[in-house]
Amino acid sequence: MTSRVTEFYNGKSVFITGGTGFVGVCLIEKLLRCCPDIGNLYLLMRPKKGKQITERLEELTKNSVFNRLKEDKQTDLFKKLIAVAGDVGEENLGLSLEDRATLINKVEIVFHSAATLDFEADLRSTTNINLLGTRKIVQLCQEIKNLKALVHVSSAYVNSVLHDVDEIVYPAPADVKTFLNLIDTLDDATLNSKTPEILNNHANPYTFTKHLAEHEIVNGGLPATIVRPSMITGAWKEPVPGWTISKNGPQGFILGASKGIVRRLPVAKHLIYDYIPVDVVVNSLIVAAYNVDRDSDKALKVYHCTSSTCKAFKWELIENDINNYLHKYPLRSAVWYPYLKFLPSLLLFRISAIFVHFIPAYILDTITRLCGGRPM
Repeated sequence: MTSRVTEFYNGKSVFITGGTGFVGVCLIEKLLRCCPDIGNLYLLMRPKKGKQITERLEELTKNSVFNRLKEDKQTDLFKKLIAVAGDVGEENLGLSLEDRATLINKVEIVFHSAATLDFEADLRSTTNINLLGTRKIVQLCQEIKNLKALVHVSSAYVNSVLHDVDEIVYPAPADVKTFLNLIDTLDDATLNSKTPEILNNHANPYTFTKHLAEHEIVNGGLPATIVRPSMITGAWKEPVPGWTISKNGPQGFILGASKGIVRRLPVAKHLIYDYIPVDVVVNSLIVAAYNVDRDSDKALKVYHCTSSTCKAFKWELIENDINNYLHKYPLRSAVWYPYLKFLPSLLLFRISAIFVHFIPAYILDTITRLCGGRPM
């Protein structure tokens, strides 16, 4: 079955950053499965843990996300995947002259998904990846000869300091030139001490730098769009319901709970938590690129990919369901009988954690050491 969206991708080559990440892997699978006549997918990769990019690409195709393609005997589509050595944190994306020329001459659609999601990361490293990495992608796109669309994956929380947020790019939280001058001139200790002052109302360097990165897209003068997903969870439907490779967000602590390790969480059960399935995000990205090419006014569009206004989620509604499922489908790797309880305050959580997290952990580690094993 074809559609105007799949027809748009026919014969077009795509460049993807963050292709080995949670969203990126799902995006690759969807493009191959639903747009089989697409051109090549160029994936920015860097050697990691002693593995070269060819090894990492081969490892990527073994991910269970591609099982549906394998069952449908569509593995020939893997030939469209081309690993490109590089890193968004390096000068000129770490691309060789040959690879850069290939991208400039052959790519028509770019998905920029690479980012550091570590909320505890320092401001310098976060700036290098989230802000300057985006700037380098924009600079590359400005050289691409036949660019149809640049899709930038932002975050629904870049404007969390505001009460109401529309689908527009709001004024930058800082003058980027002045800010980057601080990054270049201050040593690590001084920069870290000044970080709260620089961030102002932003919760962490992640939202601050992602907000600034949106302005790189705006100022690039490109056929571009911005998609702002909220907290991304496992798949709703595609390629397999519940599929995930991410330990961020709720899936991380539910995994811990299923092992019996996480037993208490500080949660305001009555509040709405905005979670969005990864396949919904991927579908939004794919259609967003199509819309860039289709829209006649060429004005940059911003899309919120969130759920709270249409499918509000509250933890109080599913606390019992979580425990029922933990007991109904126990993991063989569980180290303790699973039971998860939400606590309404951070103080109660810290007190409770002493007895149900820290003391059992010390006891288990001690026993493991005495048995000659490696503590967790």
